[in-house]
Amino acid sequence: MATVRIPTPLRKHTDGKEEVSAAGSTIDELITDLEKNYPGIKARICDESGAVRKFVNIFANEEDIRYLDNLQTPVNDSDEVSIIPAIAGGVA
Repeated sequence: MATVRIPTPLRKHTDGKEEVSAAGSTIDELITDLEKNYPGIKARICDESGAVRKFVNIFANEEDIRYLDNLQTPVNDSDEVSIIPAIAGGVA
């Protein structure tokens, strides 16, 4: 099982856990497993079409999955996956 780092806004779905384990051979399968164990989390990560939400970044071993195979990015048991909400702001 891969280790998944959960950002503070999503920890209410993981009983406050900062890290959880999830099974799957791709990021998509990993998210499906997260949803099975932590209902409601997938809707915060993915939109209605199943794509990763615009303001959510997912990193597999510190590499942005958008530059890899997106949801089809392979995952191994020893991998670390981080879900990171995008930060926006600044002075216009």
